[in-house]
Formats: sequence, C-alpha cells, structure tokens
Amino acid sequence: MSFIAYTESIDRLTALDTGAVRMEKVPLPDALGRILAEHIVADEDYPRHPTAAMDGYAIRAQDQSAGTIALHTSDNPAGSDAQPAVTPGMAVKTFTGAKMPEGADTLIPIENITVQSGAIRIDETVQAGFSVRPVGESYFAGEILIPQGTKIGYAEIGVMAGLNRAMVPVARRPRVGVLSTGSEILDLGESARSDSQIRSSNNYTIAALAQSAGAEAVQLGTAKDDRKSITEAFENALAVSDIVVSTGGVSVGDYDFVKDVVPALGAEVLYKGVRIKPGQHIMVARRGAQFILALPGFAYSSTVTFILYGLPLVRKMLGRAPAHTMVEAILAEPFKKRSRKTEFTTCNLRMSEGRYLVDFEDKKTASSAVLTNMLGNTALMVTDESDGSLDAGTTVRVIRLDPL
Repeated sequence: MSFIAYTESIDRLTALDTGAVRMEKVPLPDALGRILAEHIVADEDYPRHPTAAMDGYAIRAQDQSAGTIALHTSDNPAGSDAQPAVTPGMAVKTFTGAKMPEGADTLIPIENITVQSGAIRIDETVQAGFSVRPVGESYFAGEILIPQGTKIGYAEIGVMAGLNRAMVPVARRPRVGVLSTGSEILDLGESARSDSQIRSSNNYTIAALAQSAGAEAVQLGTAKDDRKSITEAFENALAVSDIVVSTGGVSVGDYDFVKDVVPALGAEVLYKGVRIKPGQHIMVARRGAQFILALPGFAYSSTVTFILYGLPLVRKMLGRAPAHTMVEAILAEPFKKRSRKTEFTTCNLRMSEGRYLVDFEDKKTASSAVLTNMLGNTALMVTDESDGSLDAGTTVRVIRLDPL
C-alpha cells in the first residue's frame, strides 16, 4: 500500500461513519466537562413578564413631567404575585427581580428621586422603559440555547440550572484503549534490567490527550515484540475499547508485527503510510464499529499523530466537529524545511499587536523522540509538501494546541 498525502488521509478520516452518538443522562453537577448530546432548547420565554432590573419605583414614563408622583402604600417585592396596579399619577416601590406592576412601563431608580409626604419627587428623569427587562430578554421559547456538541462549562451549567434541567443528555465517552509495544519498554515503577531499556511515556501521553478530548482512557500495558504477545494484546484491547491506539511496531522492521497482526484480526486497513513528518508509518484500520490507530513508537511522533488522527476520531464519536483549531501566523524567524513531506513542527505561538507570531526559541531540531519540544506555549506549524524553507515574515498555518 503506497503512502498517501496528508490531505487525503484527513479527508478519509473525516468521511468515516462512526455511527450515531451514544447518549446517556447524568445529573447536572456531573455534566461539567462532558459533551452535550442534544440541543438545549428553551421551553418558554424568559423572563415571561416585564421584570424590574433594579430597585426603584414603577411608574408611567409620561408622569415624570409632573415633577412629583403619588406613592402607593404597598410595595412590590420580588416573588410577589399581588402587585398593585400603577394608575396615572401613581408610583409603586418595586424591587429587583419583581414582576412589573400592571400599567407601569418604566422603573426610575431610587437614586433619581426623593421621597416626601407620600409622594416621590423626580430629581432626574429617565427614558421610557428604563431598567425594565422585556419579555424574552434572555431567550424566547423554541430558541436553541446550547447546541449539541458543546463542551459543557460553567455558563452552560448555569443556563441549564435556570431551565430546571436536573438531568443532562451527554455523549457517552468513547473508550480509548492505549497499548505500547516493544520489548525495550519499561512501565512506571518497573526496574530496568539493562541499559537498552527505556521508560514508557507514550501510553500516558496519549491517555491524557484522549481524556482531554472527552474520552475514557484505558491503560492496556505493554506487549513484547513477538507476534503472539502482540496478537493477544490487540485481542484484549478490542474486547474493551471503541478505539485501540498502539504505539510502535508499525514500521517495516523485522520486529514490527503490528502491521501484520491488525489485518489478521479481521480489521480493514483504511490506509497505512502518510507523507507526513513526524510519523509517516501510521495505520488506520476498522473492525466493525471499532477503530484502530497504530502509531509510531517515538514519543514526539506518537503524540503528534494522535493529535492529528486520534483527537478528530474521538471528537466525531462525541458528535463534535473533527477539525483542529487552525490560525494564521507570521514567522518571526526563518524556517528550514527538512523534507518533501507535510511537516508538523513544534513552535512557540504568541499574540503581538493583534496578530499571531511564531518562533522556535528553545525548540530542539532533533529526532522524533524529543517530547520536551511539546512543553510550554506550544503549537504545531504546518508546512505542505510543496513548501520549501521559509523566510521571516512569511504567513504560515498553525494548529493551536491549547483548546484541545
């Protein structure tokens, strides 16, 4: 299978049918950070009646011209259904949140009047309708207030509380099973038996990324570099995962068995090999309703390729738009392109005078193993296959990583 262009690989990923979003309902306080599975629609106007926006006196605006207005003996507190009516030449003391009395069209603030002998003297007039919340000021019945696919934050929680939504329909978290392959890999806390062994980080990085996107991450450990171990590991992973993500064993080496094991387990390989740097030896496969992402073993490569392919797949399964947040930025220094592939280069992204600037300060030009390049205010600069080295001042495309 020949390598395909990055744009084609993303088009194929975007076109995948991941099925209907699976929904569950959770109590409102537990919905924070979850993905909304249905539109939240207002079932009535709010407010339903003209409402006082501050403490003051409910009046007819035209009565201000008299200079003084008689004061009703009854007050109008919030929550009361027994509002006295406002008749011509009459004012009713009204408090914040109270339904405006019948006949009143304006609320004059306490600071604008002086109370004297059963009347209010108008010290400073206001325009008609002042400080009155009209019907539907917040929303009208039938209005979509929060669209499906929204990540629920504090504002969404507050709005739904105001709608009396005790239970919230959210997308069920897809289960992302993360599996590392390689006889040289040591898990956390495991003692090294030789200097050739390395500490596992890929599975923890990818699990953290998956969780940040709204998935449930399942750590599936490490499989040794032999066909039997890798086959068993994938069988176990497919038994518990919606998406299986493996790192390592997908290249063309004698001990790279993942590329052979995946199709042997009945998965359809959608593509293997994309003209990108880092991570050209990536495989995307499907078995029924499950997906398999076989990523490179180097830490930086596996991280970038999961951002490019894993996160959009998770977002699709949650009913969210799969696209990354892409911005245009200006190169603050020259850039030397190192290949004829589509490259994703870690960079520093900052805002200056209303535009994004990109530089590479403290970013190492090294192998695909340097995960420390992802630390700090990092983004991924994208250069296409057709691009060469770029001069300072060139406009470039950058994938923001902060809103993942």
